[in-house]
Amino acid sequence: MAAKQTEPVTVISLRKLSLGVPEPQQQKELKTFTVEDAVETIGFGRFHVALFLIMGSTGVVEAMEIMLIAVVSPVIRCEWQLENWQVAFVTTMVFFGYMVSSILFGLLADRYGRWKILLISFLWGAYFSLLTSFSPSYIWFVFLRTMVGCGVSGHAQGLIIKTEFLPTKYRGYMLPLSQVFWLAGSLLIIGLASVVIPTIGWRWLIRIASIPGIILIMAFKFIPESARFNVSTGNTQAALATLERIARMNRSVMPEGRLVEPILEKRGRFADLLDAKYLRTTLQIWVIWLGISFAYYGVILASAELLERDLVCGSKSESQVVVVTGGDSQESHSPCHCHLFAPSDYRTMIISTIGEIALNPLNILGINFLGRRLSLAITMGCTALFFLLLNICTSSAGLIGFLFMLRALVAANFNTIYIYTAEVYPTTMRALGMGTSGSLCRIGAMVAPFISQVLMSASFLGALCLFSSVCVVCAISAFTLPIETKGRALQ
Repeated sequence: MAAKQTEPVTVISLRKLSLGVPEPQQQKELKTFTVEDAVETIGFGRFHVALFLIMGSTGVVEAMEIMLIAVVSPVIRCEWQLENWQVAFVTTMVFFGYMVSSILFGLLADRYGRWKILLISFLWGAYFSLLTSFSPSYIWFVFLRTMVGCGVSGHAQGLIIKTEFLPTKYRGYMLPLSQVFWLAGSLLIIGLASVVIPTIGWRWLIRIASIPGIILIMAFKFIPESARFNVSTGNTQAALATLERIARMNRSVMPEGRLVEPILEKRGRFADLLDAKYLRTTLQIWVIWLGISFAYYGVILASAELLERDLVCGSKSESQVVVVTGGDSQESHSPCHCHLFAPSDYRTMIISTIGEIALNPLNILGINFLGRRLSLAITMGCTALFFLLLNICTSSAGLIGFLFMLRALVAANFNTIYIYTAEVYPTTMRALGMGTSGSLCRIGAMVAPFISQVLMSASFLGALCLFSSVCVVCAISAFTLPIETKGRALQ
């Protein structure tokens, strides 16, 4: 009887163990989270403020290097007796270097990491920028500025790192605010030029302009590699360490469970951009990037050209040089126009440049409430209109007003297309998508100098109509984009 009594007890206890012990372990093992979940759970905090300041400052350096050509052009025109096409060729070659290396940097960033490519691009740009200040001739100047353009093209990785760390609801607000850094860089180089060029020369301006880039290189160590990139390559431990560090800085918590993400073997493939899923989107994005860049740099160079040549109302279509002979001034036509900026010209450039931030509040509202596509279509349409208004004969104040609005609109266009491109592509091809778009848009930037600095002096209205027509095409393309990314999680 005793043996019969113990048997049921043993069976019951075994059943309790089999039903009760493994179940909690199984539940714990099923709890997982992705980088997207972690980014949303951690939320916005101190890390993102530091990220915004450091990665945003890449825009300061990029603006200074790009705007440098606009303020130095009158000086090198005089020093080396350059013709119109030679001055335009400098800018074209800068963007040629940008175009060639942008695709390469995009491919490398998707394969080896955003942070590494950003660091390399800054070291490259700072080195060749310093060398430019020692250019013994026009040919050397063109070559070295082309190398600077190659380096600047990698700065877009800073925007990608910001995008991949920001929670969804903050991207539409924080990314447009990055325009403040581009504005700061533009104003800084114009202000420096007004002081440095008349006193110690353009070569020292280039040397001074390279200092912010060198300082920023040392600040990169505070920003980690993108967690999204790490998990896409299978390095989940590094991604987890980064996310935990961000959570500590933000005084927040991590999601419960284990970080998971599919390891994607094929990354950064150009063929993916032209896959059926993204083909139409990619082609329309390329058209928009090309047109926006064409309009943006067209406005910048046209502003300098209008001031340097006094082409308001198309009053002067040929370059004139004042030659002093025996106390009498004589005007003689010359293919080499030599006229340095006056203090009033620098003030006009500063005022029009401030316009780049003027529409930021409206741009942010449009992006977040109207959506990326409609907001971009509206600002591109307005850009086309204001290009045509430049042909109206007006006072100097009127010209400044038109340039102010144009700079505001073209800056808003760039804000929106940057955000849209970073959001529409998945992590495995995001850097390549940005790099390819940035590369192809430089075709527009390469053509812009010949329209603003050569065609504009021959046919003022013809140049403006060309700029306006391109903006109309971009507005239509933006309105018909197949994917809206407003409120959409990064893929």
